[in-house]
Amino acid sequence: MEYLHTMVRVSNLDESLDFFCNKFGLVEVRRTENEKGRYTLVFLAADEDVEKAKDTKAPLLELTHNWDENEYEGGRNFGHLAYRVDDIYAFCQKLMDAGVTINRPPRDGYMAFVKTPDNVSIELLQRGEPKPPQEPWVSMPNTGTW
Repeated sequence: MEYLHTMVRVSNLDESLDFFCNKFGLVEVRRTENEKGRYTLVFLAADEDVEKAKDTKAPLLELTHNWDENEYEGGRNFGHLAYRVDDIYAFCQKLMDAGVTINRPPRDGYMAFVKTPDNVSIELLQRGEPKPPQEPWVSMPNTGTW
């Protein structure tokens, strides 16, 4: 068995690509437009997986945009996406600077949660050992749900 991708339906493709590519740092590696089926598929890879993704040897995130549907409600049966990052504090700061809410700050130096424009939760995990707790993260409260 080989893990290929996770599909997430998005209501606004431009807004989602802005979030995932411009703010979160993923890279578009493939796109399919289907006029007859009235949908667009966009496959994204983490920056360290772009080369592997060319040979479909990396897990990808598939954004599915159905042209005629504008609203999706997230079910709790879908938990979250998870990405490992080199520096959780720097990554969360980058997201905050781009206007992204940190729903569960990395108070423990290891784990944080954010949400996409379509309310899909994303877990961020520190690569290797947790970073020493530091401000402003230690005293930052949770915001919303994740």
